[in-house]
Amino acid sequence: MRPFEDVVAEHGPVVLRVCRAVVGPVDAEDAWSETFLSALRAYPDLPADANVEAWLVTIAHRRALDVGRANSRRAVPTGTVPDSPAVRGDPADRHPDLWAALESLPTKQRQAVAYHHIAGLPFAEIAGLLGNSPDAARRACADGLSRLRSIYREEPLP
Repeated sequence: MRPFEDVVAEHGPVVLRVCRAVVGPVDAEDAWSETFLSALRAYPDLPADANVEAWLVTIAHRRALDVGRANSRRAVPTGTVPDSPAVRGDPADRHPDLWAALESLPTKQRQAVAYHHIAGLPFAEIAGLLGNSPDAARRACADGLSRLRSIYREEPLP
């Protein structure tokens, strides 16, 4: 079995992007950390032929929902919002308006788009994460993409 550090290095960026899509940029790092803490505990029992990326995205989905629920239950008043360092090479740095458009999607559409187009999961696995059928997951993804296209238009290159 590969060292867990290699798994984190290989799949960490995808997991972070999925967490960002599910809970937003503020809570994404907490969800990312929780994902890999949970994964570290379960990694020794993972079958050798398992799809590690799909397994991590499933954990990320659950941890991101947990982080989002926990944060929605407690109020944190602040006078100023602290600056958070940007992740190197993060697409949100290059396309902040795209991430804002993604955040504006309904939850199931946002998650379906993230799981399929960011994490590369098939609709059958997305259906399991979202608690619906593969057809419903495909439809949510298509509706989300359609809405993103109407909200976000990438400027043509010079």
